[in-house]
Amino acid sequence: MSSPCSAMAYHHDSRRIFVGQDNGAIMEFHVSEDFNKMNFVKTYPAHQNRVSAIVFCLTSEWVISTGHDKCISWMCTRSGSMLGRHYFASWASCLQYDYETQHAFVGDYSGQITLLKLEQNTCSVITTLKGHEGSITSLWWDPVQRLLFSGASDHSIIMWDIGGRKGRTLLLQGHHDKVQAICYIQLTRQLVSCSADGGIAVWNMDISREEAPQWLESDSCQKCEQPFFWNIKQMWDTKTLGLRQHHCRKCGQAVCGKCSTKRSSYPIMGFEFQVRVCDSCFESIKDEDRTSLATFHEGKHNISHMSMDISRGLMVTCGSDRIVKIWDMTPVVGCSLATGFSSR
Repeated sequence: MSSPCSAMAYHHDSRRIFVGQDNGAIMEFHVSEDFNKMNFVKTYPAHQNRVSAIVFCLTSEWVISTGHDKCISWMCTRSGSMLGRHYFASWASCLQYDYETQHAFVGDYSGQITLLKLEQNTCSVITTLKGHEGSITSLWWDPVQRLLFSGASDHSIIMWDIGGRKGRTLLLQGHHDKVQAICYIQLTRQLVSCSADGGIAVWNMDISREEAPQWLESDSCQKCEQPFFWNIKQMWDTKTLGLRQHHCRKCGQAVCGKCSTKRSSYPIMGFEFQVRVCDSCFESIKDEDRTSLATFHEGKHNISHMSMDISRGLMVTCGSDRIVKIWDMTPVVGCSLATGFSSR
C-alpha cells in the first residue's frame, strides 16, 4: 500500500475488500475463490485525509466512506467516479448505513451524529442527534428494530429509538474509559460493548428501561431553596453564601451538595455504578432497583477494535498492545448456530 491503512470493509458474497488509507484513498481488491490471492481492482480518491470508515453497498454499487477531511463521500464502484460529498464541522469518525432506505449515520469528533439520506448525486440532512459530551467512537445500526447505538469518549452509550417514539433515548453508563466498539444482538436483545481499558459489557436490552431525565436549570437549590453562587441578588437578600450546583441523576433537579449527599446505582436508567442522587430519590430507590442489568468482564488488554460472529457466538478483539483475542461469548449472550436461541 502507498500509505498506512486506517479502515477496511470486506463484502463476503462478492469477496471484495475496500481498504482506506491515511492519504484519503480507498483501494479495492478482489480475493480469489481459494483465498490464496488478492487482485487489485482500482483506487478511489475518496478523501483528502485519513479514511475513518467504509461501507460497500452491492445493490447500488456504491462505496461510502467518512474521513478526517470532515466529510462523507459516496463513489460509484463501476466507474470509480465521485457521486457526492457532504461536509461536517468536525472530523467524521464512524459510519453506519441502512441499505434499504439509503440513510447514513455519521458520528463526528464534536459528539454529534448526523442522519443523511443519500441520493445518486446529492444528499439531504434529516436530523442531528446530540447527547454525547465526547467524540463519537462507535456506531451500530439495527435495521430490524430501527435502533441506533452510539459509543463515545465520554465513557457512555446512547440508544436512539429512530423508528419508534420520537426523541426516545436511553443512556447506558458502565464503562470507565472511552467506548471503542459496540454490537447489538437482535436475536437475544443484548448489546455488547468494549472500552479502551479492556472492559467488556453485555447489556440486557430486553427489558423496559427508563429514560434519564433532562437536567433542570435553577438559580437556587430545588430542595432547600438556598441560592447558587451566581445568584447574587438572593445571596445579598438572605445574607448567605452561594452554593455549588449539582444535579440528581434520577429526577434531574438542580440541588446543592447538602441535599444530594447520597450515591446509588440505578440500572433501569442505565447507571450501573454509583451516581449522585438527591436524598429524597435515594429513599425511593429499593434494593431490587439496584440489581445490575448488565454483566461486566475483563478483557485484560486495551481494546481498540471488536467484531462479533453472532451466528457462532464468537467475538474477536484487538488492541494497541498488538494482541488479538478470540472469545467464546455463548455463556453470556446465549445464542449460537447450533441452538439458534437459548435462554440466558
